[in-house]
Amino acid sequence: MLGSKVDEFLIYLRISRNSSVHTFESYGLDLRQFLVFLEEEHVAQAEKVDHFLIRKYLAKLKMEGFSKSSISRKVACIRSFFKYLCKQGYLENNPVLGVANLKREKRLPEFLYLTEIKDLLDLPDKSSELGLRDAAILEVLYSCGIRLQEIVNLTVKDIDFSRGYLRVFGKGGKERIVPLGGAAKRVLEKYLQEIRPGLSARNSSGPPVENIFLNYRGTRLSGRSIQRMFDKYIKQLALNRKMSPHTIRHTFATHLLENGADLRVVQELLGHADISTTQIYTHLTKERIRSVYLKSHPRS
Repeated sequence: MLGSKVDEFLIYLRISRNSSVHTFESYGLDLRQFLVFLEEEHVAQAEKVDHFLIRKYLAKLKMEGFSKSSISRKVACIRSFFKYLCKQGYLENNPVLGVANLKREKRLPEFLYLTEIKDLLDLPDKSSELGLRDAAILEVLYSCGIRLQEIVNLTVKDIDFSRGYLRVFGKGGKERIVPLGGAAKRVLEKYLQEIRPGLSARNSSGPPVENIFLNYRGTRLSGRSIQRMFDKYIKQLALNRKMSPHTIRHTFATHLLENGADLRVVQELLGHADISTTQIYTHLTKERIRSVYLKSHPRS
């Protein structure tokens, strides 16, 4: 049955491919949604799935209002699943090979202007323990351009203050070294010396936690908690734009390129496997240049 093959594929992703929790969960949701469609079509075997049926599924998704990027992601997921079935000998031909990739919508990522990011970094109350912790989180995110899950997973051993670097483990457990800016270094050192020991001492229910950022109970600070913290400060800024901690990553890349950084360097700092992923920021900076020109030139 296809359902058991999906479960087998997900285990393969998690264990053999060392996929992130986010990838594991999103693939699971996408594949189970596809299985519901197959049940409606009375198809229970992989051999019965052809490219016509997959195209019918994609047409259904489009009718239901899914965006091109969402549909493209689901196609990639289904393609990987059938590729796995072929590799394991369950299937001779991959039916998704007859399905063309959709052209993805070009959506420029949201970012903060320099004055906005400065205002955001100034908001936490550094005289309070959690305020100083929040300041350290925001400074590290902007200084290093790391992902939300990457900052959640940072441990004390990952910091090299003497050389000003952080060791980060990205998607698939891939390691990279990123510079730690002076402002982030100062507030992070202060947090580690003055705040973290007190937070850690409150964790009496288990072994000491090695993660850098802790919650009030002394256990690892979750990504959801960082998101709530970020939302609180963004609300105080009163910006009428949809933001997330990932916005700071976009801001990091945008500001580097606007100030002359090489695209390949930015790619390495962000941990992008493919430079085409990084190139979206070149479009962003061009849009920024055009916007400034139209607002500033008297005869634009």
